[in-house]
Amino acid sequence: MSFTLHGLGVSGGIAIGHVHLVTSASLEVDHYQIPDEFVAKEVKRFDKAVKQVLAELDALEHEVKTTHRGEASGEMAAFVTVHRMILDDPSLSDTPRDIIRRESCNAEWALKLQLDELLAQFADVQDEYLRERKTDVRQVAERLVAALTGQGGAVPEKLRERAEDTILVARDLSPADVILFKDHQVAAFITDLGGSTSHTAILSRSLGIPAIVALHTARDLVREDELIVVDGTQGVVIVDPDETVLAEYRLKQNQWKLERQKLSRIKTAAAETLDSVHVELHANIELPSDLDAVKQSGATGVGLFRSEFLFMNRKDLPSEDEQFEAYRAVAEGLKGKPVVIRTLDIGADKALEGPDQVSAHSALGLRAIRYCLAEPPLFNTQLRAILRASKYGDVRILIPMLASANEIKQTLAAIARAKEQLKDEGRKFNDQIQVGGMIEIPAAAIALPMFLRQLDFLSIGTNDLIQYTLAIDRTDDNVAHLYDPLHPAVLHLVSSVIRQANAAKVPVAVCGEMAGDVNLTRLLLGFGLRDFSMHPANVLTVKQRVLMSSLADIEPAVIKILKADDPDKLRTMVEKLNA
Repeated sequence: MSFTLHGLGVSGGIAIGHVHLVTSASLEVDHYQIPDEFVAKEVKRFDKAVKQVLAELDALEHEVKTTHRGEASGEMAAFVTVHRMILDDPSLSDTPRDIIRRESCNAEWALKLQLDELLAQFADVQDEYLRERKTDVRQVAERLVAALTGQGGAVPEKLRERAEDTILVARDLSPADVILFKDHQVAAFITDLGGSTSHTAILSRSLGIPAIVALHTARDLVREDELIVVDGTQGVVIVDPDETVLAEYRLKQNQWKLERQKLSRIKTAAAETLDSVHVELHANIELPSDLDAVKQSGATGVGLFRSEFLFMNRKDLPSEDEQFEAYRAVAEGLKGKPVVIRTLDIGADKALEGPDQVSAHSALGLRAIRYCLAEPPLFNTQLRAILRASKYGDVRILIPMLASANEIKQTLAAIARAKEQLKDEGRKFNDQIQVGGMIEIPAAAIALPMFLRQLDFLSIGTNDLIQYTLAIDRTDDNVAHLYDPLHPAVLHLVSSVIRQANAAKVPVAVCGEMAGDVNLTRLLLGFGLRDFSMHPANVLTVKQRVLMSSLADIEPAVIKILKADDPDKLRTMVEKLNA
């Protein structure tokens, strides 16, 4: 019987193939007491599992360096680094040993108790990227359980013999699974869990493999070897399609492959509209190793370097020198192209703030610039590191979540203090470094003139701007469907910010998901946007749309779109704009 499942498409493309059901290591473990005389032996068993997982990660890192290149290599290296950092953290590698001794329990149960405690700490984290690091912690724990139970992490022999149209169906897939399965004729991934910023989603995009997550029931509803269609662009899975549907999707699949081949030809082409208007296409990154992806995409710089990655999954804070080396590596790697470094954008996370400062709702609490201004030594350390790196390239500072004139004043004062310190120490830096602000709070978008007067550039963070404007927690499945980039209020705010910035001759970019959505490219061009920053995997697709667009045709249509208030009519007009 044919039926359709809907999920979140995180990597575009179409795959047609047969199901292989993947069984992940379970965190449902037994609990039993260990006689006192065997407790030390149980601790050693846990230590052996930790060493085994470290060896597995080392092997994965070797696999990445020797068999993968470009964007995929950068993304994979990022995942390996995150998982090693998690495993190295004493809260996961040491605390279970204490629990084994204290409770006289088996290692699996001690690990589960500690994991439950760690996962509970993510309850107040609203930032999408940081929230999905919860999945990374769970995946590392699953690897430890597999090591303790002797399950191992190799590709099943059955899969090695499968045809190239194999589609993996799982409750969840770790990035390690993605890497292991990549070279064994896998056509697509679909999972019940996951989000758009999970490492699995990111790796799938960088590898060019169609993927859909958050399907909820796929693992239970589909059967081994069943024929399915995966449309990663639309987020649709068709189980047991009839001949008519199959023929339609085979045609779409061929068209998709041809389009991807054509895109590689425009990598070095200048991003200009049909009427010769130049557009900057920048990339968003998280690690210095992501530079390979930037180069492969043809991006003209980095519009958003998420510096919070350096602060994650650790109890200590990165030193000034550690941050400086990371920022310098990116600046030097770009060889004069701009790199915009966003200062620490993190919520009320216990790992950074301590148990006494945790906010009840970090999306609206002490996060981003609020947190940095509340922690002057931490902010000063980061600013000094960024300033020192500015000697090695076109480095710029981006301040997240600005809402008031006082925050701008305090931030600029903090930067001035860091400059004076470096001058006193005889350290060189770019004294004219540009300082910009993120417009992601409605108050900032509405009271924009005070930002235009004091900042060198602006960057619109559409993800949070939409969330705050519509009062929708995009992490809540109950209301996530109401998250709407085409809501008239959102369009008016984005359009207004771009229009005012252009009038004041202050550079403005969009660095949220809207920038990488090719269906919104012409709309944003019509608003007056000339600087997009997105995931490297989206750069060529957006560039193609830019090359095929005429502002003379777009602008009159966009004026009409801004006047529309009927949701259905508005969407029809946007579709017509892209025709």
